[in-house]
Amino acid sequence: MSRFRLNIPLVPTERAAWLIAIFAPVALVIAAIAPRLWVAAPAAAIVLVALIVLDGLLAGSCRDWMVQVPSDTEVGQATPIEVFARFSRSMAMRPEAAIEFDARLGQEGRGTLFLVRNPETGTFSGKFDVHPERRGTASVSHAWLRWTGPLGLGARQVTRPLEEEVRIWPDLSPVRSQELQTFLRDSQTGLIARRIRGEGTQFESLSEYEAGMDRRRIDWKASARHNHLYARENESERNNQIVFAFDCGQSMCEPVDGMPRIDRAVSAALTCAYVALKSGDRVSLFGFAQRPQVMTPFIADSRAFHRLQSAAAGLDYEATEPNFTLALATLTSKLKRRSLIILFSDFTDPTAAELMVESIGRLVEKHLVLFVTIADSELENFISEEPGDIATLARSVTADSLATQRSVVLQRLRRMGVDVIEAPWEQIGYRLIDRYFVIKNSEAIG
Repeated sequence: MSRFRLNIPLVPTERAAWLIAIFAPVALVIAAIAPRLWVAAPAAAIVLVALIVLDGLLAGSCRDWMVQVPSDTEVGQATPIEVFARFSRSMAMRPEAAIEFDARLGQEGRGTLFLVRNPETGTFSGKFDVHPERRGTASVSHAWLRWTGPLGLGARQVTRPLEEEVRIWPDLSPVRSQELQTFLRDSQTGLIARRIRGEGTQFESLSEYEAGMDRRRIDWKASARHNHLYARENESERNNQIVFAFDCGQSMCEPVDGMPRIDRAVSAALTCAYVALKSGDRVSLFGFAQRPQVMTPFIADSRAFHRLQSAAAGLDYEATEPNFTLALATLTSKLKRRSLIILFSDFTDPTAAELMVESIGRLVEKHLVLFVTIADSELENFISEEPGDIATLARSVTADSLATQRSVVLQRLRRMGVDVIEAPWEQIGYRLIDRYFVIKNSEAIG
């Protein structure tokens, strides 16, 4: 929050500039028709300048003004910036403010707003919303305030540095959503830790085998001892290791519906990580591009979720091709036991994906891998576009070819034993949570 007290110089308004522009040819016509009246032109100019100065004086000065900027926000979320001002005279008209800020906050780094007077307090105020487009720390650097007199000819204006900073965090709105909180309360692996029979790998007890039970649960040794079929009741697995790995390279930095893919992926991953922590599993974050960026220790308590959020905020954007060989080899060396690795990545062609497929193939030998990619809505739009001309037809054919190549790569991953999720960004988070529970309950991690 910044507050200023000011004495501001006078400036002409746009209306005054238009009057001067209109007056100039009129003065030339008067000088051409009646040369003796030439003195009328400078006299009128003096009168106009006097009116501009008088109007600016009637506008009065600004007693103080304040720019209110939030210190924290989340990527993609509406973030208000407010301006408050008090003037020495009630004749101040049409106050307008302009704010300059980092392009991470969107709107090409600049926003304008008009201030409205509160008749009870006499204070002028206004606000506008920015929608941050990238994580990081964004500066709000300068502010301008301008208001006119009653004639709209003279104005006063000031500019001052703000030196405000806004920390932009990953979007956690899905975590706070009522739907997810209700789901966690009602789910079997919800907020209360309790034994859950019939799932998992940890032995709980024996029960008589009944029709409809999975035959794989029959305990043949116990059944032979008692001359009766008995089935094992297992307790749901806990303490699994879940690693969310992020490709921070060029493909993941490209926007999808106005936000980089990496930010869409981070939001979905943190939502699933919160659910995993509530389910009793341990979660870690790993980010890489040309070299590993972030590797957090495993978090086992949902109360330490903020550590995952801080680590995700530190994932940088890199306009380079990722080094999957180095990154996944480094990740493998850090893991001491079998884990579920959820890899968020993207690719543009099979050639660029070849090293990725080879590296994932080595990872599958020791760990369970879930590959998550955001469906390319732009390609789908090009494919479905009506071919009204040759250029549109060529674009549609090229997009269809790229989509086919993309499906071939994903099919290769499936044949290698990699589970694959490809969906629009709005569905990625919920699809990921559903798949996590399927994998957890299938006893495939431990």
